Amino acid sequence: MTALISNNADIAFMGPEASIYVFNEGKEDYVINFAQLTQRAGNFLIGRTNEEFNLEDLKGKTIIGGRPGGMPQMVLEYILKKNNIKPFEDVEIITNIDFTATAGSFIGGTGDYTAEFEPSASKIENEGRGHVVASLGIESGLVPYTAYMAEKSYIKANPETIQKFTNAIYKSQLWVDEHTPEEIAEVIKPQFKDTDMELLVQIVQRYKDQDTWRKDPYFEKTGLDLLQNILDSAGELDRRVEYDNIITTEFAEEAIKNIE
Repeated sequence: MTALISNNADIAFMGPEASIYVFNEGKEDYVINFAQLTQRAGNFLIGRTNEEFNLEDLKGKTIIGGRPGGMPQMVLEYILKKNNIKPFEDVEIITNIDFTATAGSFIGGTGDYTAEFEPSASKIENEGRGHVVASLGIESGLVPYTAYMAEKSYIKANPETIQKFTNAIYKSQLWVDEHTPEEIAEVIKPQFKDTDMELLVQIVQRYKDQDTWRKDPYFEKTGLDLLQNILDSAGELDRRVEYDNIITTEFAEEAIKNIE
């Protein structure tokens, strides 16, 4: 977001909660989301055993969570509250471990559970150090976790660029939906040189199974409503933003119409 509002980038890819914060700060040339990419949180709850799991099992336990105010931590807290589990009361959550060190801390014996993104989740399982017991993406519902956005002025001045960009994203979403994890892994392998092919296929399969990626770039109002519910629940929302203020669907609609 810093790169975007300082004119060091024309288009940015991030969590749309950032666009809510910018709008609420009163920036005149605020940021608008024009293409959604993912529709679920991408992290998983890892436990130490492979026994049957229920969220109620978290009561009295310790979870390695995320940074306070960060989306992964807010999603975790939202899921707990939704299941009548009070964060930091019914369950202890560790929030002061660096994102890159959480998996290592869990393997080293810290906590009963840890919330991990890929590839850490699959690596922990494959090494026999823990087991995925729940998908936080499934438990939280269809959250617009990542989207493409640009400043209002840039979109107004460059509608053709935004349209072509959205068309490309939509084609990619269709391609991912229509191809196997093995085919997807083969294409993205150059971006993950240090990840072996078998692990890459495993990760893509897990994300496909839980419907992580949208099949079109349309940003739905229900998604923004849920996102703001999560922010509000975490105490990070000053006031709710109207859907039409920070979302435009015209480019997604045009992309869908043109490609179909």
